[in-house]
Amino acid sequence: MTDATALLRLYAAYRCRQLAAADGPATQAATLLALVRRARDTRFGRDHGFAAIRSVADFQARVPLRRYEDMWQAYWQPSFPSLRDCTWPGLIPYFATTSGTTTGRTKYIPCSQAMIASNRRAAADLMAYHVSHRPQSRVLGGLSFMLGGSKALTPEAPSVASGDLSGIMVAEMPWWARRRYFPRRELALIGDWEEKIERLAPESLAQDIRSLAGTPSWLLIFCDKLRARRPESDGRLVNLYPNLELLVHGGVNFAPYRHRFATLLDGSHAELREVYPASEGFFAIADRGPGEGLRLLLDTGLFYEFVPVDELDSPAPTRHWIGTAEPGVNYAIAVSTCAGAWGYIVGDTLTLTERCPPRVLVTGRTSYSLSAFGEHLIGAEIEEAVRRAAEAIACDVSDFSVGPLFPQSADELGRHLFVVEFAAEVPPAAQQLAFVRALDRALAEANDDYRVHRAEGYGLHEPALRAVPPGFFAAWMKARGQLGGQHKVPRVVLDATLLDSLRAFDVHSHQ
Repeated sequence: MTDATALLRLYAAYRCRQLAAADGPATQAATLLALVRRARDTRFGRDHGFAAIRSVADFQARVPLRRYEDMWQAYWQPSFPSLRDCTWPGLIPYFATTSGTTTGRTKYIPCSQAMIASNRRAAADLMAYHVSHRPQSRVLGGLSFMLGGSKALTPEAPSVASGDLSGIMVAEMPWWARRRYFPRRELALIGDWEEKIERLAPESLAQDIRSLAGTPSWLLIFCDKLRARRPESDGRLVNLYPNLELLVHGGVNFAPYRHRFATLLDGSHAELREVYPASEGFFAIADRGPGEGLRLLLDTGLFYEFVPVDELDSPAPTRHWIGTAEPGVNYAIAVSTCAGAWGYIVGDTLTLTERCPPRVLVTGRTSYSLSAFGEHLIGAEIEEAVRRAAEAIACDVSDFSVGPLFPQSADELGRHLFVVEFAAEVPPAAQQLAFVRALDRALAEANDDYRVHRAEGYGLHEPALRAVPPGFFAAWMKARGQLGGQHKVPRVVLDATLLDSLRAFDVHSHQ
């Protein structure tokens, strides 16, 4: 295979110069007005007077914020699956399917040809950042391995299909890129996750894998399969993919997984690079080191708005954009896209770490705040507390979920139930107690409301822990029909029925 990294390096130099010279607010304003011009003759554009929009303020005055359910019911569902000139010009050729992590209901997110081009440009920027940090990189001298869901698509109508976003991108992949992509089509189309990783593991070990990408929890499961096949490797990626130089992760908070990945990458020259992709668009990429924020992609057909989380459900929430958003504020993000989402509340929360250029840290989900008792915990605080508790007892956590347990009588207090899967084995009772106390302490240190509710047992009992064995969450997700790929273990479970199923689940009866 010809090593094309030299060409990538030329592109990276050009792209980095372009980004360094860009003015963030001007770029975003121009992006929004270009999107509005493209869509002004659609049904949505006519309904909202796009022809008269000349500024960000005009747009915000005419287009209200909407959640998925609002867009679906008012615009997408009536014509589904043939959306032509509805919220974006032309026929929408694909729908990216995604399940709500708390409800499991399937969502159909429109994916236009313009969005496919936007995602390709984001992927190019990812590689550009990599080679600009690694002058001696040979990343295109081998294969790029994307550990995603099934690449098979479901026909919905003539010239319209639905499926995982990874499947859509593979279907639209140019011929020259297919030669550098793993897995091959036969393996990519396997829908059963367990069968897929059983087949992928041995074949990938025979390939020259230079980059590896996926959701952290599923990557760890896959690496366990690799270690079982090559026990002499000690599970270290340097002994499995010796030429690996880039490991891309995204989709969930990385903090609980960082220690395990450090072990996997011990002795390797591969770097970690975080990304912020969603079915609605590819939003941001880490252009610097871990923990320094992800740089928003401002010129790829996406316009971002930022709503203070505590105003999200108010009648007239404040709508900031890159020109007005402030670092350090916990915002809900809304996007308008080149696939016809407008003022669309994604469901993620984030903070800006800096404005020029704009970099963000994802803090959780709007549905991942935990305030059943007035404690107002956000996802980032919960994730960090679990990480610190695991560190306190020297155990790695593979996955976890948390939900509220409400009091059953007047003299009881509510509490949080943490269902935690430990990487090696269920720790003994003494370690479990130490985990709970460290977790409780970390939450109190991070959040004043939590600390007040916990003070002297005022309004909240200490957390309850259900420690579960390795493989628990994979088995639970499989039982729900959501094993592997882009499906994520729900961090905060507010749905009582879903929490009950998690509490009652017996992994041994599903093995």
